[in-house]
Amino acid sequence: MEETLYLTNLYEYYKELLTDKEKKYFEDYYYENLTMEEIADENEISKNAISKTLKEVKNKLFDYEDKLKLHSNYDKIKSILSDEEFSKVEKYI
Repeated sequence: MEETLYLTNLYEYYKELLTDKEKKYFEDYYYENLTMEEIADENEISKNAISKTLKEVKNKLFDYEDKLKLHSNYDKIKSILSDEEFSKVEKYI
């Protein structure tokens, strides 16, 4: 569960760096709670192709965070600022 939450947080930062297909499969799996089999049937491809794409997306998200650190920096800024201060700058980070 914790990894799923972390992945969805990373997705919100980096989704524009993914292809439309990668975004659709990720959202279907993590937000719509569809099984890989349901996604495969809906898109007329194999379950293995869905699994492979989701693994690639996961690796991309981790790689983007490793290089850009947007999520990590967000957490650091949030821990430094008071709630009031943070609410003033949150839309910029």
